[in-house]
Amino acid sequence: MEIKKADYLISNADYRQCPKPDQPEYAFIGRSNVGKSSLINMLCQNNKLAKTSSAPGKTQLINHFEIQSTVRNGKGFGKWYLVDLPGYGFAKVSQSDRRRWEQMIENYLRKRENLVNVFVLIDSRHKPQKIDLEFISQLDGWEIPFTLVFTKTDKEKPAVVAANIKAFFDTMRETWQFLPQHFVTSAEKKQGREEILSFIEMKNESLA
Repeated sequence: MEIKKADYLISNADYRQCPKPDQPEYAFIGRSNVGKSSLINMLCQNNKLAKTSSAPGKTQLINHFEIQSTVRNGKGFGKWYLVDLPGYGFAKVSQSDRRRWEQMIENYLRKRENLVNVFVLIDSRHKPQKIDLEFISQLDGWEIPFTLVFTKTDKEKPAVVAANIKAFFDTMRETWQFLPQHFVTSAEKKQGREEILSFIEMKNESLA
């Protein structure tokens, strides 16, 4: 799959105001400052698509982008939605704002009928974080399909990245029978781009 065009559509705080659910939808979420906007821009090869910031909590709404991509063998969808969700975790916001974000995200994840998959971003520079493990357990409880995306692999030594990823899955094995699919990425080096786009292409073909 190659992306031919990526356009920003709308931002809102209510899943009921999202675009008509007539195309497959893929959401990206992760702890604040995990590199989500950089990854989205890398996938779409547009550094100005999603707003990046060194300050956590920049994304505060449900942001929809419409993607036009190539279709293999005439199968699948040539258009789909990419969604940039607010990060979870330690952004400097009030308790009321944090709860509002959490409710907005939960409503979207549980009620958005065309949502195909959630990409949960994990910072590969760190050892397993409780907040990430709790979030994916919540997704599992809600029966929402997800895959893991380990980010920022270029920011740390390969041995450290490998050890952190292994530790994450070792921790999951304590309570999970089956481990989710995962991707290892670097927005800087465009690592993982083809793998993620191929995954989306496969999903789009299965829905056609």
